[in-house]
Amino acid sequence: MDLVQSEDTTSMFYPGYGQIIHKSWKPRIHIHLQSLTKTTIQKKLKGPTAADVNLWTESFERLLTNQNGQMAFKAFLKSEFCEENLEFWLACEEFKCLKTKEILASTAVDIYEQFIKTDSPKQINLDFHTRDCITQSLQHPTTSCFVAAQRKIYHLMESDTYPRFIQSDFYKELRKIACTGIKKNRRRILH
Repeated sequence: MDLVQSEDTTSMFYPGYGQIIHKSWKPRIHIHLQSLTKTTIQKKLKGPTAADVNLWTESFERLLTNQNGQMAFKAFLKSEFCEENLEFWLACEEFKCLKTKEILASTAVDIYEQFIKTDSPKQINLDFHTRDCITQSLQHPTTSCFVAAQRKIYHLMESDTYPRFIQSDFYKELRKIACTGIKKNRRRILH
């Protein structure tokens, strides 16, 4: 079987969706994710400092409030095929800042269509009650209509994917690169 790759380099699938996946997919994905990690580190993360990378271990909130931290965490989530959680959380953060009713209503529908609705492209994992409350709130949306869902996704990421991120080879490589950058700069300053 040949591996088919979509434009999104992290989305891999075989033709004939639903077939049993051949055993050789793991090494192929692992090799791909290693190259993705190095590419992401080199191109997208323009200089997280060693201090930044170390702060990310203090709390999940510290990671999310740092732009490089968000990008690193998103790249890690992509490697685990669950980046929709962070994308939803960030969309909710932006949604809370909206002022006009028209923009609020259209953005609420967009968020619902993209993340909440059953079989949506980036459907997040929510219980029926939370999903139903959001559906009802869309009739008269307010900035708080996604708060419960956002809180659940935050806690899911904090308790599940964040610890895996901190323990991952991806994070260790970022830390190594950030620390190496400091040593190179120190050498330049000293010489």
